[in-house]
Amino acid sequence: MNRRIARAATAATLAALGIGGTAVAATQAPTFEEFSASAYRDADRQYIVNGDEPIANKGALRSYYKEMTEAPTTDGLIINRTYSGDDKWSATQARNLTYCVSTRFGTNQAAVANAMASGAAQWEAASSGVNFVYVSSQNSYCNTSNSNVVFSVEPAASTSSYIARAFFPSTSKSGRNVLVNTSQLFNAGSWTPSNILAHELGHTLGFRHEHTRPEAGTCFEDNNWRPLTPYDSASIMHYPQCNGSSSNLSMTNSDRTGVRSVYGY
Repeated sequence: MNRRIARAATAATLAALGIGGTAVAATQAPTFEEFSASAYRDADRQYIVNGDEPIANKGALRSYYKEMTEAPTTDGLIINRTYSGDDKWSATQARNLTYCVSTRFGTNQAAVANAMASGAAQWEAASSGVNFVYVSSQNSYCNTSNSNVVFSVEPAASTSSYIARAFFPSTSKSGRNVLVNTSQLFNAGSWTPSNILAHELGHTLGFRHEHTRPEAGTCFEDNNWRPLTPYDSASIMHYPQCNGSSSNLSMTNSDRTGVRSVYGY
């Protein structure tokens, strides 16, 4: 996420090519080759879509493109869906979501760790079924290869187009990291580092951007989700620039209700 929770290069590309906020007819859309050639690729070669969501390879990008050029269904918090159902952690794993914070953040390492703890605490306060566990002993070897933690928190490339990016529970271990651009994280105005990282941790719990729902009227992403609550324009998972009504990206009662419906009270 950047100051707009995305200076989303991919989203900007979609908008410029005519399929940015809502799905359009295939005759209006660019070809997949045009879209993929213009899509933003991060330092790890993953494509970044929807501002802060990585897509591993070109095959997955093609599936995303197909969703974007199809009309949305008409039918708060919403959960990602996979072929096997809701994209969520098991009850046991959700209570032990271990992570490290890389020493490669240098002088910002402690501040990032504090922001992570504060962001995690927002979800933990909402549901006793969620527990993020900071394993500081793994900080010096903090990357996706470290099997001692569920995920790693690492610095984003200085050229990244977002404040931070995350992953979904169904993501393979090799892709389970939260990448943070500290130059933007600590200079985001009314969006506190705690709220920004809470947004990203919402993704790690399986929650989608609220503005992909048809009620937002813009920024449609795809239909691979299930509603957990009524639409909430102020949700922590709703981009303010996508007809959102929150100025500070704070968590709402609807968000708390949604996470409880998945992970319990």
